[in-house]
Amino acid sequence: MHPKQLLDACAELVKRTLTFEHPADAVVSRFFRENRNLGPRERAALAETAYTVLRKKLLFESLARSGSGSRERRLAILGFAHSQEALARVAGKSEQGVKEALGFARAALSPQELQWLDACDAVRPDELMEPHRHNLPEWLVAPLKQQLGEDFWAFARSMEQAAPLDLRVNALNAKRADVQKELADAGIVAEATPYSPWGLRVQGKPALARLDAFTRGAIEVQDEGSQLLALMLDAKRGEMVVDFCAGAGGKTLAIGASMRSTGRLYAFDVSGHRLEALKPRLARSGLSNVHPAAIAHERDDRVKRLAGKIDRVLVDAPCSGLGTLRRNPDLKWRQSAKAIEELTQKQAAILASAARLVKPGGRLVYATCSVLPQENEAIAEAFAAEHPDFVAMDAGELLAQLKVEQGDALCSGGETGTQYLRLWPQRHETDGFFAAVWTRKP
Repeated sequence: MHPKQLLDACAELVKRTLTFEHPADAVVSRFFRENRNLGPRERAALAETAYTVLRKKLLFESLARSGSGSRERRLAILGFAHSQEALARVAGKSEQGVKEALGFARAALSPQELQWLDACDAVRPDELMEPHRHNLPEWLVAPLKQQLGEDFWAFARSMEQAAPLDLRVNALNAKRADVQKELADAGIVAEATPYSPWGLRVQGKPALARLDAFTRGAIEVQDEGSQLLALMLDAKRGEMVVDFCAGAGGKTLAIGASMRSTGRLYAFDVSGHRLEALKPRLARSGLSNVHPAAIAHERDDRVKRLAGKIDRVLVDAPCSGLGTLRRNPDLKWRQSAKAIEELTQKQAAILASAARLVKPGGRLVYATCSVLPQENEAIAEAFAAEHPDFVAMDAGELLAQLKVEQGDALCSGGETGTQYLRLWPQRHETDGFFAAVWTRKP
């Protein structure tokens, strides 16, 4: 596709994503379905342009005021140029290759637009206002600064980068070293993740769906932080386990593999549609102990019948998702302080209901992919105060028992400073995750 045509398509996609009527990934997927003639390179350029605009929206909107043409075209030009450079660097291109990628992007521009883009590129970071440097909504800035201090700026920079691609090796039927070698034979460079014993971090964004390792269920795409949540549940062979908010089942599959496909693992979710997405993944995995079940709400009769019978319960609660901004940058513009307040009420109710499932001596894990304390520590502390029959476990000690190297560095809070799992993109190269763990008194 000619650069000018590609830029026009980018402008249209940017326009659609900035309405915020639907999640950005759904908008991008629909655009691709409507334009099936697009090749892999065009799709990558379009998606990265849209996501770059979402990541740097405040900065690009400020720079766009001095340009000409439609707003979405100006934003698309900035996103297109920045993303082409980023894609070239992620692909390991030489400096000459990066220049060629930038040349491709610039070939779509008129002389006036080229002059404007050069002027935008000449703006130094120290000349920018603070919002144009962090590109975060104001309601989110204060709680992040309070938590992170000077590390806030490292967090903000990390949120403007694409997340790495992590894989989980299916421990039921494969070994990490063997899969790593298999990927290398296919020309895909992958390194063992530093914390999860199941994880591989892949360079670039290779097409995985055609690999034999994928089709036979040896690998699944899953962030290392998400893998650690499943690891902390530490489900054993023959146990009864519940993944209370299973969604599409990423953690469910990891838990089932750690159980060696024995026992009984319930995958509960209020969305039957999300559970449908689990079915093909479950078929590939080779697991036979997983039982997906759509429930009406957290007090569903199916839940009541299992009260006090479950060995381990994972509550990966519905949350703001603000720990995943590298993957879902539109969330920071689609969420609000009021929406967070409504979510915390739901989170507390779900955790209380799920806790009833846990039998004496059983384990309960509450987790989110949020970085906000009101969705994390505040929920855990309120639950602990209201449920004295649940004894908090120290996340740092638990990770040490699970032989996770430098597990203390992944934790914070409490008297020990390691009470909760607290993952940050800028520190741990994972999505932002939180987990609290309890054992029910015998």
